[in-house]
Amino acid sequence: MGKKSVPSTQSKATLGNQIRSIADRLKQETEVQIKATSRILDAAAQISQNHERLINEVVEMVEEDLEQESQIFPRQIYNVDILKQQFKTLREAKSHFNLKVNSWESLANKLNEPSLQERFSAHEHPLNGIRKEEHGHKKMEKITVRLQPDVAEIFPTEEAVNEALRFLIRITNKHLY
Repeated sequence: MGKKSVPSTQSKATLGNQIRSIADRLKQETEVQIKATSRILDAAAQISQNHERLINEVVEMVEEDLEQESQIFPRQIYNVDILKQQFKTLREAKSHFNLKVNSWESLANKLNEPSLQERFSAHEHPLNGIRKEEHGHKKMEKITVRLQPDVAEIFPTEEAVNEALRFLIRITNKHLY
C-alpha cells in the first residue's frame, strides 16, 4: 500500500503543477486582454476627440466661407455724397447701375432698397464695380471696372488700361511656356 500512496502524491504534485501552470497562463491572457481593451478604449476616445475636432473644423470652414461671402457683397448704404464721389455725373451713375431715376437722391434711395440688392448677380453687383454690357446685335461684351484713384492717375483712359493689361498678358504667357 505504501507504494501506491507515493505515486498518488507524485501525481498530485504533477496535477498541482499543471493547475498552477494553467492558472498562470489564464492570468497572463487576462492581463493581455485588459491591455488590449485599454488600448481599444483609448483609440475610441481618440476617435471621438478627432471626430469632435473635425466637426469643429468643418463648422469653422463654413463660417469662414459665409463671412467671406458677406465681405464680398456687404450691404452698403448709399447717399448722395458717396455717389457724387464715385461718379462725375448722374448720367454716368444711372448708366453704371442701369437705373432710371431723376435725381441723386432718388438714385441713393433706389440703391438702398433691399429688393435691388437681390437683382444684382455676382458679375453685376454695384459694390464690386464690374458690370457686363451687351451692345447691339453683335453681343460684344464690354466690362466696366472702377479703378482706385491711384491706379486711375497712372492709367487715365480705357486705352491705357487695356494696353497695360495686354502687355501683362504677353509677359505672363512668355514666362509660362
